Amino acid sequence: MATLDSKLVGVLGDRTTKVLRDLYGYMTIGDLLHHYPRRYLVRGELSDIAELQEGDEVTILAEVFSSSNRRLHARKGSILEVIVTDGSAKLSLTFFNQAWREKDLHIGRQALFAGKVGVFNGKRQLAHPDYELIPDGNDVDAAIDGFAGKYLPMYPASAKMPSWKIAQCIKLAIDALDEIPDFLPDSIREEHGYPSLHQALVQLHSPVDLESAEKARQRLTFDEAFLLQLLLLTRRKELKNLDAVARPARTGGLLEAFDATLPFELTAGQRSVAAEIQSDLAEPHPMHRLLQGEVGSGKTVVALRAMLTVIDNGGQAALLAPTEVLAAQHVRTFEKLLGDLGQGGMLGSSETSTQVTLITGSQSAAQRKDALALAASGNAGIVIGTHALLGESVEFSDLGLIVVDEQHRFGVEQRDSLKAKAQNPPHLLVMTATPIPRTVAMTVFGDLDVSTLRELPLGRQPITTHVIPVLEKPTFLERAWTRIREEVSQGHQAYIVAPRIAAGTSEDADMDFLMGENSSEITSVEVLGPELSSGALQGVKVAPLHGRQSTELKDATMRAFTAHEIDVLISTTVIEVGVDVPNATVMVIMDADRFGVSQLHQLRGRVGRGTSPGLCLLVTSAPLESPARARLDAVAGTVDGFELSRIDLEQRREGDVLGASQSGSRSHLRLLRVLRDESMIEQARIDASTILDSGLSQFPLLAIELAQIQADAAAEYIDKA
Repeated sequence: MATLDSKLVGVLGDRTTKVLRDLYGYMTIGDLLHHYPRRYLVRGELSDIAELQEGDEVTILAEVFSSSNRRLHARKGSILEVIVTDGSAKLSLTFFNQAWREKDLHIGRQALFAGKVGVFNGKRQLAHPDYELIPDGNDVDAAIDGFAGKYLPMYPASAKMPSWKIAQCIKLAIDALDEIPDFLPDSIREEHGYPSLHQALVQLHSPVDLESAEKARQRLTFDEAFLLQLLLLTRRKELKNLDAVARPARTGGLLEAFDATLPFELTAGQRSVAAEIQSDLAEPHPMHRLLQGEVGSGKTVVALRAMLTVIDNGGQAALLAPTEVLAAQHVRTFEKLLGDLGQGGMLGSSETSTQVTLITGSQSAAQRKDALALAASGNAGIVIGTHALLGESVEFSDLGLIVVDEQHRFGVEQRDSLKAKAQNPPHLLVMTATPIPRTVAMTVFGDLDVSTLRELPLGRQPITTHVIPVLEKPTFLERAWTRIREEVSQGHQAYIVAPRIAAGTSEDADMDFLMGENSSEITSVEVLGPELSSGALQGVKVAPLHGRQSTELKDATMRAFTAHEIDVLISTTVIEVGVDVPNATVMVIMDADRFGVSQLHQLRGRVGRGTSPGLCLLVTSAPLESPARARLDAVAGTVDGFELSRIDLEQRREGDVLGASQSGSRSHLRLLRVLRDESMIEQARIDASTILDSGLSQFPLLAIELAQIQADAAAEYIDKA
């Protein structure tokens, strides 16, 4: 008898195993049995073709009446059309780029066909139907009995491995299996009323009814949530057991001097989060904390205070930023906030002062040499940089704290390579201005403590958002340009965001072809800038900003905009996060439907940061009833980032949330959905915590399962990049 670890080749043979390995990476029986059905078809009653209705999921017994394969004129490929009949009516079956099926479906061949009824050019059809041929000379009634009267699973499939073939392979695998040992502790399984692992796998693939299939799916979904939480909580426990240098708050130091010079009061939320961080830093094990907060909630000041605490203890802090624009913005912000306290080593500077330095990939050799020396000597207490911080030439005297800004731009490996530059395990603070629903925090960042800033600092102004539908209201766009002129005339500034740098780059054109879009219709910085400068915004000081510009030009442009030497910045999303120009009051986002909900929320957070209200205008050509328009209406309807994050999550694939797909790995999250399964995830975390508290050694099968997940780095549950 076989186990879940048994090789597929011993059950299915070389040829079929090779197809499954090439398509999905499956090597073992366990891999195959985790290829779950998407839905089930009821084959108890065969449908009459004459009675079929559009949208019905049907199974018919029919005979091939004719077949023809023709080339497509508008694009590459061919379409095979097969006409079948049940003696009373005819039905069209269509297969795209599957001419090889014509050999199967020759005139007179009988088969059972299953699929969803559609209508094309007034004719009913099944597109890419699943089918099982009835061998010539076989008893049709016997074939039907063997195929119908069941809940038949429908699998994610391909032309080389259709659903019915996968079902056959899985049946062979299940028939060969010995009883599967169950790693889930009996107490948990019985408390929740779940079937055993063996029962769940059998019932999911071959259910006696839909209720048993659902119970099996719940059990296997819980397994994913439970093992993930066990993994994350184990990591968290291991981190707590690491030795680190405690960095407690000290009186009379740099932090105290900084607090005394702050021109504003911290909000209650900032004080609360700062206290959590200060408590973590005082411990002899490394802090691992996620700081999430609304756009403009004051995360930067909280992070800077944590850095100063570490500097007061003789350590250094590194801030990792995703773009050079943001890294340079952080340098300017820190220098402004610190004032003389950031001029360490200069004449007249305070003994408690430090230095701030910047390391990026496009610095001149002289700039880089100076910055590297400041970091290595420890004279720079704060080192800010992009991915260049990860380079081998970057060394620190005593790296005590790593701050990662916009954590979703960086992977675990990048954070670990920066940690390796510390003599002792450093404290870690990761920040995001994209609010994270609670279950995502538990699922993706479950090994981190989470702090949340919801309260905006006093004086932050409201932001009003409107959708400008250019198809329905073409004159509204002209009004947007007029509004910018009005704001500029009142001494304010504006952003205009475009999705592209230039029109029709080769990469853009390929994407447009795939998405059915016209490249020339998508707004770009390099086209829009000259158009507005010579037209609607003539006489207004306009400047472009985008990622292809040199570091010097980008930095000079941002400094000029901050100094109000530029009225309107026409930019790509390089200004999405961190850019802080309080005088900017209006933002126009072109082709706003090309951006995600969270990205739009981040972008509009660049305005309303001063004493005047902010205005964000979302320009779109999306039709009124389209999903894209609904997304924009949602953004316009609320400034609550947490509500928008749920909307964003509902519209995205699960893989975009949990990381890259690990097809074929036993630990891939196939069933778990972080919003739908919120209560299950919470329960799984409670159960996992209970097991760890009582000792994992009491559950040897579970310990083995967890060890396999931990050992296989290529099959990580999540990729936090």
